[in-house]
Amino acid sequence: MKAVLDIGKTHIKLLFVKNNEQVASFSCKNAPIAGQYPQADVGSIWDWITETLNSCTHSKGVEGFVVTTHGATAALIDTTVSDRSKALTLPILDYEYQGIDEISEEYKRQRPDFKETLSPNLPAGLNLGKQLFWLEKQYSKPFSQADTILLYPQYWAWRMGADVSAEVTSLGCHTDLWKPLAREYSTMADRKQWSNRFPPLKHAWDCIGHVSEEVSRKTSLPTSCKIYCGIHDSNASFLRYLGTSSQDNNPFTVISTGTWTILMQSGGAVNSLHKKNDTLANVDINGNPVSCARFMGGREYERICTTLGGNIQMNATKSEIQDAIHKRWLVTPDFSEGNGPFPGVNPRLQCPEKPPSPQAIATLYCALMINQRLEDLQAEGPIYIEGAFLKNPLLCRLVSQLRSNQPVYASTDNTGTVLGAAALIDYNAEKVEPLDVETVPPGGFEGLSSYVQEWNELIKITH
Repeated sequence: MKAVLDIGKTHIKLLFVKNNEQVASFSCKNAPIAGQYPQADVGSIWDWITETLNSCTHSKGVEGFVVTTHGATAALIDTTVSDRSKALTLPILDYEYQGIDEISEEYKRQRPDFKETLSPNLPAGLNLGKQLFWLEKQYSKPFSQADTILLYPQYWAWRMGADVSAEVTSLGCHTDLWKPLAREYSTMADRKQWSNRFPPLKHAWDCIGHVSEEVSRKTSLPTSCKIYCGIHDSNASFLRYLGTSSQDNNPFTVISTGTWTILMQSGGAVNSLHKKNDTLANVDINGNPVSCARFMGGREYERICTTLGGNIQMNATKSEIQDAIHKRWLVTPDFSEGNGPFPGVNPRLQCPEKPPSPQAIATLYCALMINQRLEDLQAEGPIYIEGAFLKNPLLCRLVSQLRSNQPVYASTDNTGTVLGAAALIDYNAEKVEPLDVETVPPGGFEGLSSYVQEWNELIKITH
């Protein structure tokens, strides 16, 4: 039995996997809390993890435990503190805290060039290096008391009883701290001596310890349970498509959807990424740079629905989407406060204040944004959709219609991140195969091309 802890920006999931199939799953909401600055609710997260594990009958049979989390997050800890629940020298900063932008101009003079890190300059705390810079400046004493910086998956692995470790998928996730091509810490990380505080690098699939006796008592996990290093969540989705015989080294794109929609193009040219907003290189589990483009798909979908009075729990029907296309009801970016291909642009609402189906307009918006990001990556080859947007099949069919020259597939499982992470337990690259996928047929919507053209024209006017 395997257990996977998936800490996303808005939800936390705990899943039990056996023979590559989920046998049980639990979830709860995740949100930052107030304090000296917005911060991860570490105490509540830990309580939920231990209580859920302790109440689940599968916990006693778990042989391997692995953590996957969102990026741009790290913990500053003092490893001399024996009680790991009290080892944080500062609260874990919420990367969406815009107060960090007060040092933006100063930080720009410190951060490495894009050519070195393949990491763009992002708002708030989306560059982890910017977080560290701000924390060191604002809270120099507690910052200096931290002898170790743990990336988020490895922090939770450490809380379970593992040794301290670092790993490249989180380290190479737009942090400004890593050189993907040279496979070493950035000049800034070295100059600021932060690189000295990161623990030894491990592979995502390395066993880094076992469940501690204290955690075993709280969770019912056996002390023989191995803890694995863990992985950045989008890379967990991506790894299932690496090294498979079906790819034969041909290009493909994985679209990992959730709060963030992250498009990862295999074999993409990284030398042109600087030409488009919010494009960058992530790093896969083997340390190779992967061309990426992003936007906050789940967040923007929700905000569009809320703005227009819709219920995000309900999907639009095909007739509602077709009606929105015919009537040219649309909205333009930006609903994410500075992310994606059109950062900081004022949204334009070309639709009734309370349209019959806000979900139809939000679905069209996200499909067009995915198409834009694919264009920005000059994506080639098959497209695989993973994650939350699988629950909106008409959105997937819109993408298929927009990408008529590329085959589009949907994973048959909507938690590809979890099963990708589970594959790290007893990992063997030759055995990692993606789940079965289904071909996504084109949507067959009339007037979609002219709708896209009008959307693009409005963005140009607003931009």
